[in-house]
Amino acid sequence: MSSEQQIWIVIPGFNEAEVIHDVVARVRALYPRIVVVDDCSQDVTGERARSAGATVLRHPMNLGQGAALQTGIRYALEQGATHIITFDADGQHRVEDIDVLLRTQQETQADIVFGSRFLGSATDIPPFRRMVLKTAVEFTALTSGVRLTDAHNGLRLLTRRAAEAIRIRQNRMAHASEIIGKVGALRLRFAEAPVTIVYTKYSLSKGQKLSNAINILAELFVARLHR
Repeated sequence: MSSEQQIWIVIPGFNEAEVIHDVVARVRALYPRIVVVDDCSQDVTGERARSAGATVLRHPMNLGQGAALQTGIRYALEQGATHIITFDADGQHRVEDIDVLLRTQQETQADIVFGSRFLGSATDIPPFRRMVLKTAVEFTALTSGVRLTDAHNGLRLLTRRAAEAIRIRQNRMAHASEIIGKVGALRLRFAEAPVTIVYTKYSLSKGQKLSNAINILAELFVARLHR
């Protein structure tokens, strides 16, 4: 990437005090511009992210991951970002995959690059999670006309053009399919890149429960009804 390009990493976080310092420190070693959006955590997520060197923004009430991403993306744009990477706070994403996204964008000139665990790898993915992810792929392709191999991966790259064009209105987990829908509606160029998702005991306890998976599908259905 040229010196004129500004890469910002946006990390939404809710009650991630156990791991957020290490996540920020690992990312910041290579990509110093990081904004963590503390979505009204009940622990010290914000303080630990700040101590690791991140800029921290805090929501006064819990709004959801989609809303936290929108807050972080808006802030990064205000700082002059040319490329924005969304990155999960729970330790599932690898820092080296950021470079994979950046290289894919350079090679394809895509407006947005989606990370795909199914083109790369997903260690110890729970069977029900795989089922829900595959269902989300089909649902999203049907409703948006955009076919991806992985519709709910939080690791993605947005160019400034894409970040300015896409406004996330789904506050919670359905934001992932909303983004894909807007890619289709706005005719943005997109690509996928192989990445690795590392499922750990911690990340499974945070966001991979069956109830959360069902909630994603329910939110997608409701969002479809209100289009």
